[in-house]
This record gives sequence, C-alpha cells and structure tokens, in this order.
Amino acid sequence: MNITIIGVGNAGSTVAVDLTLKGHRVTLLKTSNSLHMEHFKYLREKRTLSIEECGEIRTANIHCVTTNFTEALTLDTDLIILYIQTNYHESIIKQIVPYLHDGQIILFEPGYLSTAYLLKYTSKNIISVEAESSPIDCRIVSPGICSVLFKNVRNPVGVFPYSSAENTMKKLAELDYHFYLLDSVVEAALHNPNLIVHTVGAIMSIPRIEYSKGEYWMYKEVFTPSVWNLVETLDFEKIEILKYMGLQQQKYVDACKFRNFENLTIDSLEAFYDYANNYSPKGPDVPDSRYITEDVSQGLCLLESLGKVFSISTPVTTALIEIASKSLRKDFRMCGRTIERLGENNIKKILTDHITYKS
Repeated sequence: MNITIIGVGNAGSTVAVDLTLKGHRVTLLKTSNSLHMEHFKYLREKRTLSIEECGEIRTANIHCVTTNFTEALTLDTDLIILYIQTNYHESIIKQIVPYLHDGQIILFEPGYLSTAYLLKYTSKNIISVEAESSPIDCRIVSPGICSVLFKNVRNPVGVFPYSSAENTMKKLAELDYHFYLLDSVVEAALHNPNLIVHTVGAIMSIPRIEYSKGEYWMYKEVFTPSVWNLVETLDFEKIEILKYMGLQQQKYVDACKFRNFENLTIDSLEAFYDYANNYSPKGPDVPDSRYITEDVSQGLCLLESLGKVFSISTPVTTALIEIASKSLRKDFRMCGRTIERLGENNIKKILTDHITYKS
C-alpha cells in the first residue's frame, strides 16, 4: 500500500521502518517544529531509518520524508496513519481535509473519538479507524534509530462507518498487525489504556518525578495497592459509561491482557505487572508530560463530558482533572475534548452507526 504517516516521533518513525520492510511505500509527514527536530533533520538528509529489536538492527530507506502536505497526501495514498498527540488532531484534520478523497482510510493511533472531527470538517466518504493503542511500544534513542520495547499480539480497532468494516479490515490485514474488530470506534476510544494508567499514574507520581529529576519508571513504581484502588475506580466509571451506551464493557487489565499476551488464561492483573516490570518505558521525566497534558485534556475531559450528558457520576475522573489542573496551573477543561467540541450530532451518528448496520 501507499501509506502516509503523519508524525515523526517514536511510534511514527518505528512503524515507518516496519511497514517499509514489509514492502509498503511509506511517506513520513512532519507537521510541527517542536519535538524530535534533530531526528527529523537526520531523516531529511539520509532518508534512512533503523529500528533496534532484541539486539538486531534493521534499516530501511523511507520513500519520502517531508513537511509538504501536497507531497505527502496524493491521490494514490491508500492509508493515512495519524501518529501525533490527540491534542492536535482537530487542527491537523482541518489541514488535511482538502487533500482527502472518497474511500481513503485514516487510522488514528489512538483517537479518543477523533472520528467526530472528521465528520465535523468534511462530508467526504472517509473511512475512520480508531485503535486502542499503537501496535509497537518504542522510543527514539538517537537520530535515525528507534528501539522497540514491546509489540502487541492483538490490536483492537473500531471502524466508521461500520458498513465498511469488512473491506477495511482486509486492507488493514496487509499491515500484519493482527487487528481485531470492535463494535464501535467509541469502544476503541474508551479502551485507550492511557486514559486510565497514564492519568492516574502520572498524577500520583508528580512528587516522585520532581524529586527523582528524571530517574523514574512510572509503571514499575507507582501502581501500589492504594494507587491501584484509584485505577479500578476510574475504570469502573469508564465501564458504566460504556454500559449506558450499549457497548462492550471490559476492565482495563482484561483489555491490557488481550492486547499484550497470547495466553488469555493468565491472570489479568499479573499480566499488567509483567508488562510494567519487564517491558514498560522509562519516565515520564517531568510532570508536564503528555501523560497528563494529553490524556487528561483529551481522555478524562471526554469521559467527564460523556458522564454529564448521560447523567452518570464520575467523581474520580473529575477529581483527577482538578488535581492535574491545579498542580500544573493549567485549566485542562479549557482545551479539553468534550461532546460540545466534537459535535453532539457527530457523536450521535457514531453511536447509532453499528447498531443501525447490525439491525
């Protein structure tokens, strides 16, 4: 396939190499001048990118590395993968809409219901796919080199419109990421693991992050029994909202096990701690990281907004937003993802889509 990846960070870069080595023609599009500039400069000059996995280094020549939308998004682009923070999805969607064409697939890695932004800004027949998480957990270790930390064994996704799901899943199978079809993009949005563990973990870690001055492994340290009580309570609020919408409910640890482990008979909590202790990335090294700035504003604010619309109490969600806002002196609701911002009618279309098709 002809694939354009928007975002030249950890996951975008790593997946670009992986898909190129699988025989796809990949274009990397950088849309900002903030993060990973030295890495991007290297890519522009060399057009080579390497991934390190289990002591082996594999290198690929990337078809195109650019900042030009016209160059990156052409009529023969089959698939667009968004690998940028969800805070910027609305802005990027507005920028790429003129270059989109009917039948094109956009894969959000992940989305937090960015499908609604597509409906908000275009009437073109675009197929939206939202993933729970990236299929590869990775980090840029130096310009032009990425390290693979972990690969999911299954990757649940929702497809909108649901009527296109069968053909879309056949196309996505060409990526060889073991995608698994959910009933709705809403399930993918709310089963984003970062909604639960990034928010609780990073907020409860703020003193430790500041004290350690960057020498910190959140997944290994923070999830003590008391903090895990918060994880489970926040997870319960998410499940109540999914139940109200008539969608599949799944605990965080069960979703984690399904994505990460072949053996589904193992204990789900043990599976989480196995990932946390053996495969998780280091960090965050500052309180003001995407673990909070993205997953509170785009994840928790969305959850709180859904709760208000459905008259479902979300006290832990609200408390975490308040603590994060006061700790970092930012009003995350001001820039937060809400039903109003996504468009109430767009949410209704998404919620009724798979029900209408299946009935």
